[in-house]
Amino acid sequence: MPDFAPVIGLEVHVQLNTATKMFCACPNRFGDPPNTNVCPVCLGLPGALPVPNAAAIEAAVKAALYLNCSVSSFSKFDRKNYFYPDLPKAYQISQYDLPIGTRGSLEIEVSGTTRRIGITRIHLEEDAGKLVHAPGASLVDLNRAGTPLLEIVSAPEIFSPEEAYAYLSSLRLLMLYLGISNCNMEEGSLRCDANISLRPAGSSTLGTKVEIKNLNSFKGVQKALAFEIKRQSSLLATGTPIVQETRLYDAATDKTLSMRSKEEAHDYRYFPDPDLVPMTFSPEYLARLRDNLPETPQHRAQRFVSAFGLSQYDATVLTSDPALASYFEDTIAAGASPKLAANWIANNLLSALHQTSTSIGACKIRPPQLAALINLVETGTLSSTSAKTVVFPAVFEKGIDPNAVVAEMGLAQVSDTTQIDQWVVDAIRANPDVLDSLRKGKVKAVAKLVGSVMQMSRGKANAALVSQRIAAILKDMHGIEISG
Repeated sequence: MPDFAPVIGLEVHVQLNTATKMFCACPNRFGDPPNTNVCPVCLGLPGALPVPNAAAIEAAVKAALYLNCSVSSFSKFDRKNYFYPDLPKAYQISQYDLPIGTRGSLEIEVSGTTRRIGITRIHLEEDAGKLVHAPGASLVDLNRAGTPLLEIVSAPEIFSPEEAYAYLSSLRLLMLYLGISNCNMEEGSLRCDANISLRPAGSSTLGTKVEIKNLNSFKGVQKALAFEIKRQSSLLATGTPIVQETRLYDAATDKTLSMRSKEEAHDYRYFPDPDLVPMTFSPEYLARLRDNLPETPQHRAQRFVSAFGLSQYDATVLTSDPALASYFEDTIAAGASPKLAANWIANNLLSALHQTSTSIGACKIRPPQLAALINLVETGTLSSTSAKTVVFPAVFEKGIDPNAVVAEMGLAQVSDTTQIDQWVVDAIRANPDVLDSLRKGKVKAVAKLVGSVMQMSRGKANAALVSQRIAAILKDMHGIEISG
C-alpha cells in the first residue's frame, strides 16, 4: 500500500464563562431546567434586537493576544444562515471575513519534540441550542442558544492524531490559565471539529478534506483521526476518490459515519449583521489587555524550576492546572519548604483527589493546613509514617487543624535525647545477643535495637534520632562502631 501522510486542522469551540449570554441578559449557566434561561432575543422572536456582551468581546481579544495573534483595530459581526431545529433565528451571529484575531501560534510537545502550530483565526459567535434525543422524539433545549462561543481555528499543520491530542491539551490549559472558560467537555463548554486530508508522502499538495463533527473528548479526537487515516488510506490505495463530507465519530464502534456533504462558505450566505455596529479596538485598549495577561503555564513552570529548585517534571505536574499551581504557591507562602510542598502535593494530595474525585477547589485541606502538616514532619514533631497514614487522611476528610489531630491522638514524636538514651540503654540490656552479633560484624543486628526502642516508646520515638543515639551509645559505652 502506498504511504500517505495526514494533514489535520482543528476547529475548537470554547464556551466563555460570562455571567450572561452573548447578545442578551439571560443567565449563561449550565444545568438549569430546559428552556428557563431564554428571552425574545435568544428565542429569535420578531423585533428582538441583540446587544453585544462587552465581557465576551474582551475575553475573545485576550485569547487572541494570549495565542500570539494579530488583533485588528476593526472587526464586525456577520450572519451565518442555516436551518437547524436548535437555531431559532435560522441564522447564527458569527464572524466571517474580519475575525478578532489572525495569524497566531501555539507550542505543543510530542515525544520530547516541541513544535509550533499556527492559529489561522479566532472569532466570536453565539452558540446554538441543544437537541435532546429521547425514544420516539427529539426535544429542543434553548438554554444554550446565545451562549458566547469562541472559535479557534488551527492551520493545517498538525500531522498525527498524537499531535492533535497535544494541541488540544495545550489549548485547553491556556484557556484555563486565561480564566475565560471552564473547558469542561462533559458540559459541552469545549468542543472540537477535526478536518483531515491525506496526501502522498513527500507531496505538498493537499488532498480532499473530510470534517469530523462534535468530538467531545481528546481521546475521541485521537481515535476518530486514527480511523480516518486508515479509511482514507484504503480508499486512495485502490484509486477511490475521497468525498468531501462531514462525518460523525461513533465511540461504540470506533468508526466515523457519513453525516452530510460538506458545506462551503457560500452555502451560509454570510453578510454583515445589520443590527450590530462594527467593533473598534484602540491601541491603548489592546496594550492594557496585553499588559495584564496572566503568566503562561510554560513560564510558570520555568519560574518554579528557577525560583524553587524543583525538577522540570514536578514543575510541569504542578502547573498542569492553574488552581493546583496557585495551591502550591499558597502552601509555600504559608511556610512550607518548596521541595517538600511539591512532594506532598504531587504524591499525597493528587492521589487523594483522584481517589475521591475531588477538585482542588473543593479540597478541604487548605494550603495553611498542608504547610502546618509538612512543618510538623520537618521539625520532627510528627513521624513521616504517622503524617501520611493518620494525620493527612483526617485533615483531608474533615479540613481540621493537623496540630489538633496530633494532640488528640497523641502522635507527637519524642525527641528528648535523655528519654531516648534511656530507651536505648534498656534495649541493649534486654538484647545482649545483639552486642555479640555486632562485634562479629553483623551490622544488620542493630535493627533489633531500633525495633525494641520503638516498641518501648509505643512508636513515638523519633526514628532518625533513635538510630543516631544507638550508634553513639554503642561506640561510647561498648566500643562498637557501626559503619555502612
